[in-house]
Amino acid sequence: METFADRLKAAMNEQGLKQVDLVRLAQQKGIKLGKSHVSQYVSGKTIPRTDILHFLADALQVDPDWLNNNNDNDSTLSDVDKIQTSADNSGGMKVREFKKSSKLNNVLYDVRGPVVDEAARMEEMGTHVLKLNIGNPAPFGFRTPDEVIYDMSRQLSDCEGYSASAGLFSARKAIMQYAQLKHLPNVTMSDIYTGNGVSELINLTMSALLDTGDEILIPSPDYPLWTACATLAGGKPVHYICDEQSDWYPDIEDMRKKINDRTKAIVIINPNNPTGALYPKEVLQQIVDLAREHQLIIFSDEIYDRLVMDGKEHVSIASLAPDLFCVTFSGLSKSHMIAGFRVGWMILSGNKAMAKDYIEGLNMLSNMRLCSNVPGQSIIQTALGGHQSVEDYIMPGGRVYEQREFIYKALTDIPGISAVKPQAAFYMFPKIDTKKFNIVNDEKFALDLLRDKKILIVQGSGFNWHQPDHFRVVYLPRIEVLKEAVGKIGEFLQYYRQ
Repeated sequence: METFADRLKAAMNEQGLKQVDLVRLAQQKGIKLGKSHVSQYVSGKTIPRTDILHFLADALQVDPDWLNNNNDNDSTLSDVDKIQTSADNSGGMKVREFKKSSKLNNVLYDVRGPVVDEAARMEEMGTHVLKLNIGNPAPFGFRTPDEVIYDMSRQLSDCEGYSASAGLFSARKAIMQYAQLKHLPNVTMSDIYTGNGVSELINLTMSALLDTGDEILIPSPDYPLWTACATLAGGKPVHYICDEQSDWYPDIEDMRKKINDRTKAIVIINPNNPTGALYPKEVLQQIVDLAREHQLIIFSDEIYDRLVMDGKEHVSIASLAPDLFCVTFSGLSKSHMIAGFRVGWMILSGNKAMAKDYIEGLNMLSNMRLCSNVPGQSIIQTALGGHQSVEDYIMPGGRVYEQREFIYKALTDIPGISAVKPQAAFYMFPKIDTKKFNIVNDEKFALDLLRDKKILIVQGSGFNWHQPDHFRVVYLPRIEVLKEAVGKIGEFLQYYRQ
């Protein structure tokens, strides 16, 4: 039987509209409709309420009764109708329905979104899925350094209680010394906060900064948590372009054009996820100059700063901006292959006087979550000291280096696929020839690849990239596994057309 999702997709194809187009049309009409909602409608997980149904029908130039097929009326009733129907079906007692907050309407996190949900469903049915979608080193055989595990086990009995909200003294001291090596200016112990991964701290910093309507510049493509947290905090993410023709470096002029009186900050992700780009000092200096001109905060996500290849050097942007207020994020999840330990931190540096009230807000939110996990904090000093085992992975002959070499050549050898070679992290963001494969919907591409070849990737739109012509692959699996995966992608593209 034809479902609502089938009819919706057919109408979208007929009009040549993508999911993001429906979201934009809704915004123009003052209707709250998020990408996550549209994804759920298209995947058949849910059916819209009556007002959204009529908007979709109008946008797609179809009859609402046809779109709904009059088979799912109960699913498209208004809230009042649902309560009345529930009352009729339960002997007169009204059943209350709870919905998620409207603050989530425009929140997107497709790194673990509808395509991943479909992969989970397939796995529950017994299908083996090769996951190239998430930067989680442990499942691919990357092991935590023995010394880190040993030190944590020795300290567990001392980690049963809360720590100070900002973190253990030993952990923050080690982070402060690391900040000194990175030449971050004007950093003291009180400027360092540990977190349950960088993710928690991104959420905390956005919540403390943004009022409704405040704008923040975020890269496109981005790590989608930045956009999600800014949106959830009431702010307006404004995406500046990273230019593929310039090795995915930020387009400074595009950034400049998007600054206005409501802009509070610039976010950079360096090294970059999802592109693997590493920004040179010259580009960072231009961003600093722009932030200085408009007195903006700089947030720099540097979680991959120890995963830099080809003899390149990572430069912390805060080291170039002693007169600006900067917040630098890093942690151990990637460099020490312990994503599950949730060990992250942020460092405040530069001109803290201009952010005195904001820092009070950070302290308030930090205190409210009590502290980050103490066993994780306990191994920061060990992890940051002595030999850094990650260096063995990123030199020629090391796993990450050799896997990058393989995936870059293998994917770009497929007709219709091109890519900028990543210089850091363990991601690549290939471009697909949409004309050759007639691709108009990148989420559909990812779903079709998953269903046909049992390979899980993340489509480019999941990283707030607004064309259906990219996808991200994680090259953490061993070369023999990557070889099998790329072979299947090549086979798939020999016959695939949307």
